[in-house]
Amino acid sequence: MTNILTSTSRWNAADYARVGGFVPQLGQAALDLLDPQPGEAILDVGCGDGTLTLTIKERGAEVVGIDNDLSMLAAAKGRGLDARLMDAADLRFSEAFDAAFSNATLHWVLDKERAARAIWFALKSGGRFVGEMGGAGNLAALRRHLDDELVARGFGPPTYAANWYPTPEEFAAIYEAAGFRGVEAELIERATELDHGVEAWVLTFRAGWLDRAGVPEADRPAIAEGVARRHGSNIADYVRLRFTMRKP
Repeated sequence: MTNILTSTSRWNAADYARVGGFVPQLGQAALDLLDPQPGEAILDVGCGDGTLTLTIKERGAEVVGIDNDLSMLAAAKGRGLDARLMDAADLRFSEAFDAAFSNATLHWVLDKERAARAIWFALKSGGRFVGEMGGAGNLAALRRHLDDELVARGFGPPTYAANWYPTPEEFAAIYEAAGFRGVEAELIERATELDHGVEAWVLTFRAGWLDRAGVPEADRPAIAEGVARRHGSNIADYVRLRFTMRKP
């Protein structure tokens, strides 16, 4: 799920499993689109704690998960998965894969051109790449409310982008330039109820952002509560970009 090419992402696997369980659950549709087959070699780019990686394995495929967060990797390995510490923009494999899958990861990868090319090289000719990520407009309201709360409390939000939330056209251009063909991408508005509330979302999904803003741990619960008041509901304004493509 995660790739730390930027220090604005930081994860705790236990907190993520408790608060962010909806992420792999909603990624099931993209996994169904991948349709892993028994015996296929599949690469899970940003496997996180291995929830969806395990599903791929249970469908009979031989799956390797990569992630750049040690906490998440430990959780994935605890499920008995082949999970490796690796950056999506710097994949290193002696084998080639029949397919690649990624859920809720590529929006953390700011070195997107290198990542696209690295995934291309990891696939066999004719291999497919399927997945979802944050798309244009993703979490616009929640992110605005967080930054407004930081400013109101005297903290400066990081000045550089934490995520890449592309339009379908921007996404396709990057992956076509890497050599993929038949790139199809669409935005899906997916308003999502946060069962544990906005406060827990801020503390779990924006821990790295708070790090970069210089927010002490003791101040974070109050900031999270302030964001929740500004947002006024437990509905997160998620927008996903779902994609499919093939290597010629």
